[in-house]
Amino acid sequence: MKEDIVFATNNEGKINEIRNIMADTGRQVMSMKEAGILVDPEENGSTYEENALIKARAAAGLVNCIVMADDSGLEVDYLNKEPGIYSARYLGEDTSYRIKNQTIIDRLADAAGEARSARFVCAIAAILPSGRELVTRAALEGRIGYEEKGSNGFGYDPIFYLPEYGKTTAELSEDEKNSISHRGKALQRMKEELEKHENIDCQ
Repeated sequence: MKEDIVFATNNEGKINEIRNIMADTGRQVMSMKEAGILVDPEENGSTYEENALIKARAAAGLVNCIVMADDSGLEVDYLNKEPGIYSARYLGEDTSYRIKNQTIIDRLADAAGEARSARFVCAIAAILPSGRELVTRAALEGRIGYEEKGSNGFGYDPIFYLPEYGKTTAELSEDEKNSISHRGKALQRMKEELEKHENIDCQ
């Protein structure tokens, strides 16, 4: 029997996305709330990888299963790669993404075409019961749109435009998004890493 995974987030949209991507692994994925974990570590790392490890390490000592965490962000080249690792806290954690998205659109008022280039970046950290730490990273290149479009995603998805699809990531179907997204690709790489450690005991 394969080990369960506790994913260090309570973001419902993210958990659903992760469950869909990990569905073929035979592993149950639980949120921190479902696992009865109450931790909220300060994400004071300087990279996505460091922040992902901070979150995973905070929960790893509380369960005897695989603990995973991610840190992801939107990098807008015109804005010197802002908001980057501060994407979730951009303009304040309690600020709605509608306001965050419109602010980014407004700040790019003078940018057109390739000048609106951007990317989603995601790092996934996993801590195994043995204490071994694994980290993967992936990115999705695109552009910032001129308005919000789509309702299938969350966060910055409605303004992240993919020229090759002619859609934002919020307009993609769930399967389409999971097959190309930064988080989807980072999780696929993590799945490959976990397959190398099939004999880990988890009780």
